Amino acid sequence: MCQTALHPFLAALPKCEHHMHIEGSLEPELLFELAAKHGIALPSPAVDPAYASVEALRQRYEAFTGLDDFLGYYYVAMSALVDASDFERLAMAYFTRAASQNVRHAEVFFDPQAHSARGVSLSTVVEGLTAARERAERELGITSILIMCVLRHLPPAEGVALFEEARGAGYFGSGSDGEERDQKQPVLGGIGLDSSEKPFPPALWTELYGAAKEAGVRRTAHAGEEGPAQYIVDSLDMLDAQRIDHGLRSVLGGDEAVTDALLRRLVDQKIMLTLCPLSNVRLRCLESVADFPLRKLLDRGVRFSINSDDPAYFGGYILENYCALQEVFNLSVREWESIAKGAVMGSWCADRRKWEILQEIENVAGEWSVGLGEQ
Repeated sequence: MCQTALHPFLAALPKCEHHMHIEGSLEPELLFELAAKHGIALPSPAVDPAYASVEALRQRYEAFTGLDDFLGYYYVAMSALVDASDFERLAMAYFTRAASQNVRHAEVFFDPQAHSARGVSLSTVVEGLTAARERAERELGITSILIMCVLRHLPPAEGVALFEEARGAGYFGSGSDGEERDQKQPVLGGIGLDSSEKPFPPALWTELYGAAKEAGVRRTAHAGEEGPAQYIVDSLDMLDAQRIDHGLRSVLGGDEAVTDALLRRLVDQKIMLTLCPLSNVRLRCLESVADFPLRKLLDRGVRFSINSDDPAYFGGYILENYCALQEVFNLSVREWESIAKGAVMGSWCADRRKWEILQEIENVAGEWSVGLGEQ
């Protein structure tokens, strides 16, 4: 955790998180416990020494060579999630940790195809996650939205079938695109697209995203993490994605003219990037946090949020990501206030909830700016 003078402020600052894979919050301790509960054999330490102990596995997580290396461990860990209580416990562990770091609203990804391949139904996953969401709001004061992600390395037709299954079950309600349509929130608040990016361009997913748009379901997509800036453009044009997850190549792409035009578009259309600095470093997208394009994003007026991605694997939850940036970039209270407010405005919660969190941010930032003599 950072040792800067602003650490107490960063800890107190109300936050919104938009890029967190709930399966990516499965800490090694809980993984070993759930595997034992269900009699699931993890890989033998003779084959992979990382599974010799909790500590060995945690150390292995510090040495990923890239996205596919990480995903191999990610999917093994999922095998320990079997019944609804497992998913509830997983999500409550995340919400409890998030609450301790002043997350006020979270928009959480989950990957049902990775579970259905093991015989775990969509309804089982949704039941457990929904129970945790309700408990978190009641007990911790955190509001949340579930975003159902489709795995892009699987056939697109399977993604369409999953969407139709969820829609048939009534999980998307009467539509969730834009503002609330009634007092009852849908069980699921949107769809996303994740997993290996490079070999699977956005064009493969036009049918799925067209169906989601027609049904009034919000849409986001991973793009521009390991793939080119053009994947971001195609996600906006072909998929009509309403925000972009990662999107690093919108800032760090090789063609300055392309990235400049893309940044102008993101600003003009108020499209939010959900960025994950510690993840970017752990997966070798960036050499260090110092390479994260924070100043350029701020200078250009791009709307973005800072997130933890897969915190059990990447060395930190949301506060650790805030602190890592502060240690390098030494932002002011007012700059962090602007980042936090931008994250709220890019959220998919109701307007009244946005207003509540914005007021909390203003109160905390106001107290700290006066104390530090900032204007």
